[in-house]
Amino acid sequence: MNPVYLCRIKNKYSEAMTKVKDFFLSINAVADIPDDEYQKTAVLISAFEAISRTTCQSLYVIDYFRKDFLYVSANPLFLCGHAAGEVREMGYMFYIKNVPEEEQAMLTEINRAGFDFFNKIPVDERIHYTISYNFHLLNGKKKTLINHKLTPVLMTGEGKIWLAACVVSLSSHDTPGHIEMRKAGQTAFWTYSRESRRWTENPGIVLNERERDILLLSAQGYTMDEIAGRLFLAVDTIKFQKRRLFEKLEVKNIVEALSFASNHKLL
Repeated sequence: MNPVYLCRIKNKYSEAMTKVKDFFLSINAVADIPDDEYQKTAVLISAFEAISRTTCQSLYVIDYFRKDFLYVSANPLFLCGHAAGEVREMGYMFYIKNVPEEEQAMLTEINRAGFDFFNKIPVDERIHYTISYNFHLLNGKKKTLINHKLTPVLMTGEGKIWLAACVVSLSSHDTPGHIEMRKAGQTAFWTYSRESRRWTENPGIVLNERERDILLLSAQGYTMDEIAGRLFLAVDTIKFQKRRLFEKLEVKNIVEALSFASNHKLL
C-alpha cells in the first residue's frame, strides 16, 4: 500500500472513538519475541496459505506482540474491496475503517471479556478454546454480517497469546453479537451477555442421526421428496423434522441451518 495513503487513513481515523490500542490489553501483554522466532513463522504462514487455497476460507493471523496482522488470506469476504496486502498493512486500523462505529465498541468489549475469561483458564488448556462473535463489515454502502472465530496458535510460556488464527465466514444470524466461547471436543459452551456483562454456561446442541441426515442431504442439493425417498420416510415427516430442526437451531430456513451447523461443528 502507498505509505501516503496509509498515513491519510490513520489521520482520518485518528479522532475515531475507538483506538487501535483499545484492542491490545495489558492482561495479554506479550514480552519480547526474538527475531529468530519470527523466522520460524514462514512455515506457519505457508500452512495457512495452503488451508485458504484448499478450503476457500477467509482467514488471517493476529500478532499480539507486534500488534498487527502476520498473515491475511486473499479471500474477498474479509477484505472489503482491498487487496490482502493492504489489509495486512492496515492492521487493526482495518477494523476502525471498515466496522460500523457503533459496533467497534462491541468489539473492544468482546476483546476485554474474552481475555478476562481466557485468563481464568489453566494455562495448559487455553490453546483449546475459541471465541466466536458476529459483526458487520462495510464495503462502501454495503454491510455484510460476518462470523468471526478466534483461537490461539502460538502462546508464551506465561500463557499469553502471541499469535491467534481468525476464520471469517458469513453469519448464520441476522444481528451482531452472539458471543460464544467454546472448548474443542466439548458440547457445552459459554455465552456472553452485554447487558449483564457475564458469561453463562450453555449445555449446547446435539443433532440426532436423522437431523444430521436431513442436513447433509439438503447440503447435497436433494429435494424434500428425494430426501424422503432416501430415508424411507413420508414427505410430511421430513417437513415436520425440518421445522423442528429449525426451531432447535433458532434459524428460519435450510441455508441458515447449514450455516449454523457448519459454524458450530454439528455435522
